[in-house]
Amino acid sequence: MKQISKLQYITTSADLARMACEAGVDWIQLRLKNITYEAYKTTALDVLAVCREHQAKLIINDNVSLALDIGADGVHIGKEDMPLSKARAILGNDYIIGCTANTLEDLRKIAKGPADYIGLGPYRFTTTKEKLSPVLGLQGYHALFEQLIQEGLVIPPVVGIGGICAEDVPLLLETGLHGVAVSAAISQAPKVKKAARAFVELCNHHTIKTV
Repeated sequence: MKQISKLQYITTSADLARMACEAGVDWIQLRLKNITYEAYKTTALDVLAVCREHQAKLIINDNVSLALDIGADGVHIGKEDMPLSKARAILGNDYIIGCTANTLEDLRKIAKGPADYIGLGPYRFTTTKEKLSPVLGLQGYHALFEQLIQEGLVIPPVVGIGGICAEDVPLLLETGLHGVAVSAAISQAPKVKKAARAFVELCNHHTIKTV
């Protein structure tokens, strides 16, 4: 089984990735929208260099070809993007494949597929996502995990995503989430390293409830 970090930092630049890695973040997802392949690749190579320097994983958002091209660690696939089975066929078993979910039906489908982790959200409203699915909130996570238990569904590790702040982490991890994915709370913080370090400590020093 592949190791999935409890803290996943979603960013758009190598500079931010470096500051996060220097603060102890070991999982970077590069998400760039409305950009050419070559421009995406240029930034991805810069971020990959940062990740290799700090022994961090690099996940490419929504671009299987680029992940394979540069030798990233994996890819994250949205609900409207390439089927998971096709991504696995292209990348093989060594690459990490993550996918997005919002509903119980999404989770049921993913349980049958080859994903290594699930990004489940949004937790609350977020401006970093163009097409936002219905907000789950804390009770939404509790309800989904309870239903999974009732149905006996076994799914990959689940990471909460969508407008998550540091103070949300303890309660979110109590729902059964493996970890959290964060963007703005680190990228837009007055002190990026300090914010990243706070998330690292919260995620790594919390006893996680297993579903």
